[in-house]
Amino acid sequence: MSSNENLLALLGHRTSGQSIRTQNVNAAAAIANVVKSSLGPVGLDKMLVDDIGDVTVTNDGATILKLLEVEHPAGKILVELAQLQDEEVGDGTTSVVILAAELLKAADELVKQKIHPTTVINGYRLACKEAVRYIQDNLAFTVADVDRQSILRVAQTSMSSKLIGSESEFFSEMCVEAAELVKVTESNKVVYPIQAINVLKAHGRSTQESRLIHGYALNCTRAAEGMPRKITNAKVAVLDMNLQKAKMHLGISVKVADPEKLEAIRREEIEITKRQIQKILDAGANVIFTTGGIDDLCLKQFIEAGAMAVRRCRKVDLKRIAKATGATLTASLATLEGEEAYETSFLGHAEEVVQERISDEELILIKGPKARTAASIILRGPNDTMLDEMERSIHDALCVVKRVLESKKLVVGGGAVESAINVYLENFSTSLASREQLPVAEFANALLVIPKVLASNAAQDATQLVAKLRAFHNKSQHEKASAHLKYAGLDLINGEIIDNKEAGVFEPLVSKIKSLKFATEAAITILRCDDLIKLDKIDRKPDEHDECH
Repeated sequence: MSSNENLLALLGHRTSGQSIRTQNVNAAAAIANVVKSSLGPVGLDKMLVDDIGDVTVTNDGATILKLLEVEHPAGKILVELAQLQDEEVGDGTTSVVILAAELLKAADELVKQKIHPTTVINGYRLACKEAVRYIQDNLAFTVADVDRQSILRVAQTSMSSKLIGSESEFFSEMCVEAAELVKVTESNKVVYPIQAINVLKAHGRSTQESRLIHGYALNCTRAAEGMPRKITNAKVAVLDMNLQKAKMHLGISVKVADPEKLEAIRREEIEITKRQIQKILDAGANVIFTTGGIDDLCLKQFIEAGAMAVRRCRKVDLKRIAKATGATLTASLATLEGEEAYETSFLGHAEEVVQERISDEELILIKGPKARTAASIILRGPNDTMLDEMERSIHDALCVVKRVLESKKLVVGGGAVESAINVYLENFSTSLASREQLPVAEFANALLVIPKVLASNAAQDATQLVAKLRAFHNKSQHEKASAHLKYAGLDLINGEIIDNKEAGVFEPLVSKIKSLKFATEAAITILRCDDLIKLDKIDRKPDEHDECH
C-alpha cells in the first residue's frame, strides 16, 4: 500500500478551490494596477530599468508588460493578452489588460456569493456577444474613402496619450501618407502592409524635423568610397550570401606536396568569388545588396564596373527591398545543372539609389521602386529613450490607420462606447429570467472601469463625470429625440461631457471589438482554473548506469 502511495504522491504543492481563484485575481489586479495610470491622453509614463541598466521610458501597455518579468501564471496570461492586442490591432493594449482584470474581480465576487463559475462564464460570453452586436449596430459609423480628416483624427487620438501627443497633427499626416504609399490591391481587396514602412531613428534636431521618404531607406553605406554615390535607373541584385574568399569547410584539409601549387590554390579561392561577382555584373546589376560580407580584394571589381555594393544588410530589410523592386532574394548562384549563373530576371528595378547624409549618419535611399511603392520614416529626436518611444507611438498610429483604411469603420473614444454598453447591458440583464442575469450585470459594471480610470488619470472627479456620462447614454437609448447623445464622451482637459464625434476623438471599430473579446476570453481562461499544482524541482542524482564507463 505504502509503495503505491509513493508512486502516486505529487512531488509539489497543490492549491485548490477558492484560494487559487483569489490568488489569480490578485495577480491580474496587480498587473493592471501597474499599467492603469498610463491610460488616456494625460496618462503618465513608466520608467523601466533592466538588469543591465538599460532604461526604457514608455506608456505603451504591451511594452511595459513585456519588460516586466512576470512569474505568476495568471499574470503571464495578461502579458500575452497585451501582446496579442498589440499584434492584432496595435493600439488599446493598456485598456484590454485593465478590462480583463476588472472582469476577473467581478467574477471572483460572484463566485464568493456561491454562483458557480460555469454560470459566470456563460453570462460573460452572452454579455460579450450582446455588447459586440450593439456596438456594430448602433455605435459604429462608416468613414468614406475621401474623408481623410477622420483618418487623421484616428491617428491623433492614438498619439494623444503618447510622448509625441503635442505634435500629433504633424505625425498623423506623416502616418496616413506613409500608409497610402504602401497601398496594394490583392485579389480585388485593398490592403495596407504597414510592415513595409521602414522606421529609422537618427539623433539630433527636433522631433518636427522627422521626414517621410518616398522609397526605402536603409541604414547602411557603400562598401567602398570609390563607388558612385548615386545610380539612376538602378538594376538591383539582392543576395543572401557571402562574396568573400572561398574557404574550405570545417574538417576538410588539403595536403600539398609542391609549394608552388599552394599559391595556385590560394589564387583559385579568390578567383571563385571574382567569377561569381562577374556573373552578377554581366546580368546587368549596377546595385548589389548582400547580407554577407564582400572581400576587399573584390571591391575593385565593383568600382571598375561603376556599380554600388552594400554589405552586411539585415535580411528583413532585403526581403522588403526585393518585394518593392521586384527582385529575387538569391541565396546561391548554383543551378540545377551544377553550374553557377545569375539570371537577368532575378534583378529588381528602381528609379534611383542614392547615399544621403542625414544627421551624423549616411543612409542608402531606394527611390521609386518599380514593383510596389515603399515608404520610410526617419525620426529625429534628442536621445535614444525618446526615439524608442517615438517609434512605438508611430507603430501604434500606423496600425490604427491601417485598420481604419481597411475596415472603414469607426467608433468614438473617450469612454463613450463603454458607457453606452454599460447602460445597454444593465437593461438587457433585467430582461433575462435565468441565472446569467447577475454575471451580465457585473460585466456591464466592469466596463465602467475605462471611463473611471480615464477621468482619475486626468485629475477629474471620476464618480461625478461617469454618473453624468451614464445619464446621457441612458437618455440616448430611451428617447428618440436624444439619439445623438450616444456619441457623448469625456473631455478630459476641461472635465466635461462633450460630443466626441464632433470633437473628432475616434478609434477603429476593430480595436474596441477585439479588446472586448480578448479581455473576456482572458478572464474566462483564468476563471476556469480551480487548481494550481506547482511541481518541485527534482535534483536527480546520476545513476550508476548514467555514468560513462
